[in-house]
Parts: sequence; C-alpha cells; structure tokens
Amino acid sequence: MKLLLDTTYFLPAVGISVKEIPRNSVIKLIREGYKILISEISLFEISAKGAKYVASGLLTPARVTAGIRAIVRDDRIRKVPIHDTPILLVAFKLRNILNDFIDCLILSSAINCADILVTEDSDIHELTAMDKFKKIVQEANPKFKIKSLRDLL
Repeated sequence: MKLLLDTTYFLPAVGISVKEIPRNSVIKLIREGYKILISEISLFEISAKGAKYVASGLLTPARVTAGIRAIVRDDRIRKVPIHDTPILLVAFKLRNILNDFIDCLILSSAINCADILVTEDSDIHELTAMDKFKKIVQEANPKFKIKSLRDLL
C-alpha cells in the first residue's frame, strides 16, 4: 500500500520535534511494509521550517541540510514531482475548496500517486465530507483515502 506522508512526519529528520508524532514514525511505516512517498513541495516546506529554526538559533544549518539530504537520498522514500500535469490539474481543482495551495499540491500528489494521504491536518480531513472533494477523488482515484498516523500504527 502506498502512503504519501504530509510534511509533518518528516520534520524530525531535520531536528524539529512534533508533539504527538513519534520521531521514528516514517521508519515504523516502512518496517510495516508500506511504500512511502513525499511530495517535492514538502521538501520546500521542511527547508522553510528549518530556516526559521536556524534563524532563531534552535538548529544549525548543518543539521537541517543533513536531514533534507537524508530524505532525498533514501531510496525507500519516493519523491513525487509537483510539476506533473495531472498533479497540477487536480491541485487547481482542489484550490476551489482548500485555501492553502501547498496543501493542494500535497493532496493532489497523494490522490494521483498513492492509496492514502497520511495527515493530521484537520482542514484536509474535513474535505472528505464535501461533495466537491468526493467528485475530484472519484474522477482521479476512487479508492483514495485520507488517514491519520494513529489509523496505521
């Protein structure tokens, strides 16, 4: 089963801990036999968040770059490009119902390339009740689901 993980789960790789998310959650999912995907836009988000921590003196640039390098070089994590036409087209549709375009790209990457998007984002979870969202998913990937980490581990 292919899981596209939201950015949050990769933040520990650069030294940013996230409340209620185990530091090793990505490794646990890999060990459980899941195929792990990350949207390339998440690499940008990790970099931006890392830069904020570097600017405030909480992390070193070396720590952030080492973590990003580890994610990029890990062959167990498939990187999904955001420039692919199907991903962009679905993201444009999602933008009508979801304000954050970065989230639209992550969600579209998951719809187009994965079975499940794993996220804790309540705005994304709330989409599952919307008819417009259901129609987008039905057209692109009818078996697609959105889940939280606790649903899988």
